[in-house]
Amino acid sequence: MASLVAHGARVAVVDLPVVPPDWFAESESICYVHADVTDRCSLEAALTCIASRWEAPFGLINNAALDSPPGSPAEENGPFESYPNASFRRVMEVNVTGVFLACQVFGGAMAKAGRGSVVNIGSTYGLVSPNQDLYQFRRDAGEEFFKPVAYSVSKSALLNMTRYLATYWGEAGVRVNTLCFGGVFNNQDERFLVEYAKRVPMRRMAREDEYNGAAVFLMSDASSYMTGATMIIDGGWTAW
Repeated sequence: MASLVAHGARVAVVDLPVVPPDWFAESESICYVHADVTDRCSLEAALTCIASRWEAPFGLINNAALDSPPGSPAEENGPFESYPNASFRRVMEVNVTGVFLACQVFGGAMAKAGRGSVVNIGSTYGLVSPNQDLYQFRRDAGEEFFKPVAYSVSKSALLNMTRYLATYWGEAGVRVNTLCFGGVFNNQDERFLVEYAKRVPMRRMAREDEYNGAAVFLMSDASSYMTGATMIIDGGWTAW
């Protein structure tokens, strides 16, 4: 977000009506708009709010997503055979339906205006299956942990939603691309960090700031002839 603002963008953060994090501060270039990505009417209200404050947006980054990290309810991190249907539906509702609705509302407005860039945030786990061996140390310690199926399925779905919309809006001046991230360091368990590093050529997780340049590139005219593409930034994870 800060990188986009630094390059002259005005950024509206669209999220559930919760208290913004401590680091967040509204300014002439940043605002916080309440919305639920699974509710079309809520997104339409957010679009109206943003347009009345500034103008109709011509960039959209779909970043809202649910996952099941360590610490989630035990049934969500158990074996595939017992993964709850309700959990699967909840992840798909946010990670896929939410992107679908945001693209309808915001992308549709961009198509009417004749310009825009949509970036759907994917994951390496949408490109390749999670390596369950990465979590073997947890199972060795007696914890029943498997990376769940729903997140991977949802991120795979975005790849072809991106391609569909890129071709659908190609003549309308709206570009649509997927940006796939590898793992980001966030004070994970040291044992996880060691196992992760073994499986990536650069031998480490990404820093949060290492994805900023790609987001700026895809939002800007520097990528004016790029649409329907998948940009992968993962330290080489998917090269093996």
